[in-house]
Amino acid sequence: MAKKSSRTRLSVPPSQNLSRNRSGRGPDIPKKGKPSAGNGYWIYGIHAVEAALNNPNRTIYELLATREAASSLPYNSKHQPTFVAREQLDALCGRDAVHQGVCLRVEPLTPLIIAEALERPGPILVLDQVTDPRNIGAILRSAAALGAAAVLVQDRNTPPETGTMAKAASGGLDIVPLIRETNLSRALAGLQRAGLWVVGLDAGGQRLSRETLGNRRVALVLGAEGAGLRRLTRETCDEIASIYMSGPMESLNVSNASAVALYELTRPITSS
Repeated sequence: MAKKSSRTRLSVPPSQNLSRNRSGRGPDIPKKGKPSAGNGYWIYGIHAVEAALNNPNRTIYELLATREAASSLPYNSKHQPTFVAREQLDALCGRDAVHQGVCLRVEPLTPLIIAEALERPGPILVLDQVTDPRNIGAILRSAAALGAAAVLVQDRNTPPETGTMAKAASGGLDIVPLIRETNLSRALAGLQRAGLWVVGLDAGGQRLSRETLGNRRVALVLGAEGAGLRRLTRETCDEIASIYMSGPMESLNVSNASAVALYELTRPITSS
């Protein structure tokens, strides 16, 4: 989990020497998706990179940034940026990637086990075969904003950490732990034994209500779009609930549904 701390803003002296390639355009960087040395993958975007730099559990290899973007980043003597042109980052991340002038090559985080996640306060989100990395990233962002303890996924049906997931999470990937379990039903049973009330989010269930749940700690289960919760997952839940929707739309994207449901679970209970 990333720790809050005071930070120094990078001031780039105009006379600083930069390594140059033979073309004079700046340092050589790897082609898209291929690190220059070692292992890891590329995180991009100011918030995603900043959260990774502030996370003591991250293994960091190298930081690339334009001069302009570098001044917005926390830094220390271990993680000085290599300055590059924006076009070089376009080539590395792809022109459609909103990198905001920064890229960071990192190792994926070591997933927590459930027992470690239970030491953190807040509800736990459980994703039943949600496979889109953008949706998972957006769910991690909502989880960070609304105080979830962790996001639990089934390992074999969930994509690995990627720059796309980290950018969609906007820093949430380094704030909220991602737990990977082989058997989701077994993991839910473990949460129940630990005292959590497992609520499956699906159409047709009773309205999800903070007042009704009271002070119960909840594990909220969300299914993939279209397919919804699988039968065995649904049968493992203590109850099935749905979010209140007053408009003509019948459903929400899974990441939007997770945000609405998390807000309902974490808002203060209204006094009668």
